[in-house]
Amino acid sequence: MAVLEPIPVDTVISETIIPNATESLPINTIIRERLFLLSLEKAIFLEKYNGNFKPVNLIAKIKDLLLIVLIYFGFSQMNFAQNTDQTCFKTGADRPELYLPLLQNRTVAIVTNQTGLLKDRTFLVDFLVKNNIKIKSIFAPEHGFRGDADAGEHVKNGVDTKTGIPIISLYGDNKKPKPEQLKGIDIVLFDIQDVGVRFYTYISTLTYVMEAGAENGVEVIVLDRPNPHDGYIDGPVLKDQWKSFVGMHNVPVVYGLTIGEYGNMVNGEKWLKNGVQAKYTLIPMLGYHKKKRYGVLDKPSPNLPNEKSINLYPSLCFFEGTQVSVGRGTDFPFQIFGSPWTKNLPYKFTPKPNFGAKDPFLNGKLCYGENLSGYPEDLRELNIDWLIKAYKSYRNPAQNFFLKNLFFDKLAGTAELRKQMLAGKSAAEIKDSWKKGLEDFQKIRTKYVMYKD
Repeated sequence: MAVLEPIPVDTVISETIIPNATESLPINTIIRERLFLLSLEKAIFLEKYNGNFKPVNLIAKIKDLLLIVLIYFGFSQMNFAQNTDQTCFKTGADRPELYLPLLQNRTVAIVTNQTGLLKDRTFLVDFLVKNNIKIKSIFAPEHGFRGDADAGEHVKNGVDTKTGIPIISLYGDNKKPKPEQLKGIDIVLFDIQDVGVRFYTYISTLTYVMEAGAENGVEVIVLDRPNPHDGYIDGPVLKDQWKSFVGMHNVPVVYGLTIGEYGNMVNGEKWLKNGVQAKYTLIPMLGYHKKKRYGVLDKPSPNLPNEKSINLYPSLCFFEGTQVSVGRGTDFPFQIFGSPWTKNLPYKFTPKPNFGAKDPFLNGKLCYGENLSGYPEDLRELNIDWLIKAYKSYRNPAQNFFLKNLFFDKLAGTAELRKQMLAGKSAAEIKDSWKKGLEDFQKIRTKYVMYKD
């Protein structure tokens, strides 16, 4: 009689037991496939030792265990939500016990910038080097590795002077990692502070990284961070004809997902080119609540210097497609707006070259507008009243309010907002026209929410 060779324990766990036990549970990949390996190995060993090993029996036990863990996580987050002390909160980067084992003995590329920090402000790259993780290259998105490049400025390849690791730009003509740039790479680790707005391009970089990973057999691991515009959705949903680097997917301006949840959505909905799917692992935050707000460790980009600018950003960025300045070249970027042709507005400023804007829009021209740096509200919706006010105040027969290149429509994701403003629609009428698109998107979004909403 033939004797069957025993199936390796890790094969049973990863290929049979855990997928069967968890296929119907709303649980993240990192929990489903990795977190329980060590505890289950002991359980299986004891079952085999006693001659009772049957995968079908363990499936029921694992389901019970996972449900207990899910309940625990739920209570933990509820308790955190009621606690103003945020000492229990951790970003994905501050949970090395989850991601360091995945990186050991692997060749890694990192997509990060100045926001890739641990709680003690240790830079992620330095932390990984200290822990003997083999880093082959650093991919730098818009604004560069150190976050000091202007919006749209060419970011050069180079070498990180501290670690000697090569830096490859993922902006300009190389938004998507090339096959040769991924050669020899096992894992791309992504850690960037996003701001939760469709036209903020770090989510576009993530899309391209995931797409390249799927096409070249490279795993993508995302270290999750808070979304300063989480817990709500607003704005027009992008239409296909307006897809660009400032809007790659059919989502509203504010989509209410962390960057890790967003990546899960892109993967799960098969929004990558040709419907490919990346091998995607999310390292979740601990103690995160979508309705709470968490301070960022470093400014996400040169012209988002503080929390007020971040909060106003989704409402004011529409001005980037008009003849109105949003304060680039001043001390209050994305906290003021104005132009030389809105003279009935009270606040005056003159854009001049500075650290965040080497050649700001309306450079050297006296602008009239409004100063919102002291705006008291924590906005949890788009405010388009300012946009409409500036449009109605605009007096320049030589130049249209909207730029000729229709960048405004790219930002809005549709031509309808511009046409509605031209037609004299009110803010309430415009926002009412978004409801159907937002309702449809919410059905998609709900599938990928993994933190308490």
